[in-house]
Amino acid sequence: MASNNQALRNNSIVVISPQYCAPYQVDLHIAKKVKKITEGRHLGVFDINGNNIFKVKSKFFSNRLILVDASRVPMVSLKRKRFTLYDRWKVYTGDSSNSKNLLFSVKRSKYIQFKIELDVFLASNKAEDVCDFKIMQNYSQKSCFIYQGNSNNNIISEICKNNNKTVQVRGKDRFLATIHPNVDCAFIIALRVIFNEISKPSSSRGYGYAGVDGGGGCGGG
Repeated sequence: MASNNQALRNNSIVVISPQYCAPYQVDLHIAKKVKKITEGRHLGVFDINGNNIFKVKSKFFSNRLILVDASRVPMVSLKRKRFTLYDRWKVYTGDSSNSKNLLFSVKRSKYIQFKIELDVFLASNKAEDVCDFKIMQNYSQKSCFIYQGNSNNNIISEICKNNNKTVQVRGKDRFLATIHPNVDCAFIIALRVIFNEISKPSSSRGYGYAGVDGGGGCGGG
């Protein structure tokens, strides 16, 4: 696992684990309600052949979600902060929720949003004056872009609706995550999990202000 002082290492973005950082573009398929794999409304992540790479599990009697790998080993624990106006989430190493194991946190850029925009702060960025990464919703079916830094100049991943029927993944709410070379795939998926939670209507998730999904394609930044 990366330390709490995550940084750009050898031109690679490693936040959760270097194991999931490849020197080439990676395409991962995201879906819910995949028989015998996913749990309830939570997503699973697959390669092009339909092999399960990650999935999300609920932590019983807790406001946490756990991202596990194919062997069910916890990668990170995602915890929603209660009673917050900005939908803040904190992400910890493994199954922990101890502050010393904090990897990064995510929150809305603004309280009221018609298009979801999230700021991501690494644990080493204690001042949080400028975000380390940014997630921006496109006006399309919960599609989003993930950028390094506080602008849309350096895209590191694009996640769009997947209508390719030839993919060996059968489920609902299917998306394709295109992850740029040398970017930690587990980190991108963890960000997508939080984006999914924040983008839910408030009536279904029971907290916070929900962003409004728009129409259109997945082509712009």
